[in-house]
Amino acid sequence: MTSDADTYDFIVTGAGSAGCAVAARLSESGRHRVLLLEAGGKDRNPWIHIPLGYTRTYTNPAVNWMFESEPEKQLNDRTMYQPRGKVLGGTSSINGMVYMRGNHADYDDWRQRGCTGWDWDSVLPYFKKAEDQARGPSEFHGVGGPLRVSDQPQRWELGDALLEASIQAGIPRNDDFNGAKQEGAGFFQTTTSNARRWSTAVAYLRPARKRPNFVVRTKAHATRLLIENGRAVGVEYHTPSGRKTAHARREIVVSGGVYGSPQLLLLSGLGPAAHLQAMGIAVLRDMPVGENLHDHFNTYLAYRCSKSITLNELQHSLLRRVSAAAQYALFRKGPMSGNGLYVGAFFCSDPRFERPDIQMNMTAWSTTERTRDGIVSHPFPGFTLSPVHLRPEGRGTLRLKSPDPLAPPEIRFNFLRSDYDYQALIAGMRMARRIVAQPALAPYVVEEVMPGPACQTDVEMIADIRAHGVSNLHPVGTCRMGTGPDAVVDPRLRVYGIEGLRVADASIMPQVVAGNTNAPSIMIGEKCAAMVLEDATATGTGGLKSGQRNERAA
Repeated sequence: MTSDADTYDFIVTGAGSAGCAVAARLSESGRHRVLLLEAGGKDRNPWIHIPLGYTRTYTNPAVNWMFESEPEKQLNDRTMYQPRGKVLGGTSSINGMVYMRGNHADYDDWRQRGCTGWDWDSVLPYFKKAEDQARGPSEFHGVGGPLRVSDQPQRWELGDALLEASIQAGIPRNDDFNGAKQEGAGFFQTTTSNARRWSTAVAYLRPARKRPNFVVRTKAHATRLLIENGRAVGVEYHTPSGRKTAHARREIVVSGGVYGSPQLLLLSGLGPAAHLQAMGIAVLRDMPVGENLHDHFNTYLAYRCSKSITLNELQHSLLRRVSAAAQYALFRKGPMSGNGLYVGAFFCSDPRFERPDIQMNMTAWSTTERTRDGIVSHPFPGFTLSPVHLRPEGRGTLRLKSPDPLAPPEIRFNFLRSDYDYQALIAGMRMARRIVAQPALAPYVVEEVMPGPACQTDVEMIADIRAHGVSNLHPVGTCRMGTGPDAVVDPRLRVYGIEGLRVADASIMPQVVAGNTNAPSIMIGEKCAAMVLEDATATGTGGLKSGQRNERAA
């Protein structure tokens, strides 16, 4: 039996980028009792809140799931490290903090795929609702929302030179990648305030936790959805003191992220029948949960810098680390106040394209490796240009490795499955070299150290991409939104065939957006909460209208 104390109007599983937004908005009026379950702990680790601290949380199992993909055939059978937040705020508490919405046309494409209500004009109000833009309000930006968005805290000499070199290379200047157009080169904005990370835990949960109708439980790992007569009625979850159960009067929103959400659905009997049967799980509904996994893909070009003005020096100099810590502690200044990812550019790998398919990230460090074992920088000043392919054609899967709900899932990307995937990255590498060859960077460049001047032909570049390219850590799509047989949720994010159940996070994206995925995930959370409350008002129960079932269109 579950007591009244364990019964809520709404239950949200996962306190990540979308989940915090959903839960906070559902509790906002005070009329609904809301439970938010988070498998990780509280966001008390000080490195979470220091912008440059994400280099420490990148491999910290206390706040990071530290997933690993299966070997990738096109990448010389290498596995892809997948850091994901295991803490209040989810990955918004450990990511690089770049605020990027994607291209306007990305969302219009979603609409064309049957996702009514997800075109650019329909999602823009939710981006603005979430945002507290330091530059002030405009046609594209909002103020007064929970999520603070700021410019870089200080000018960076090498950053200025990289931006000028990008313009000299023929990329137009763009002072707002989230404004009227995306193409161009400019400085990234970040989800920070006063040189502090502004995660969704800070933005949404900090004020919401004061509400008596809102309950947040950490170290509470959702392990199974309770489904009775085709309706989701509760959640089983694992805690340090054992298994517990909570019931929902109205709806359950699954927000475990691109890996956690499909894993929970699969464990609950929702997914490909053959796979569930192989795992010994009773099939409640045969559906394409875990399909359509895809991610941006990137490679690196690293350069030795002639001046000691990069972040490499921090890792190899105790004196510099002490100085940086003092600057940050006393004045919120210095290298720890930023994310080291100051400048970027968006451009087309082929002039025939109508919108950018390459994002160039320019970082104030260069590394020998970046794996679950840590980030190791070169022992000399260096910087990196990283072309990111924004429209990958490869598609993979998320599956269970085991029926054990606490076991990590099986992640397969199938990267680089088309010639276009390679050609786009080759074009990105050539543009990176074009930028570095401009006069603005001449005083700073000593040599290219990765992949090196010997790598010139397409064949050589493909070999380098296969040897060193990696996931860009923007996975999406495993609970695809749509109207056809390949969809898991409908355009109101309701799981097909199951009443009272929705999914809200990056897993619902039918196609990854052209840019970082944190801001779009927050937008999805905002829009989901609005739809849940709208349906609750329309029906008086928070479910579907009388006689209406959430079945997939033919």
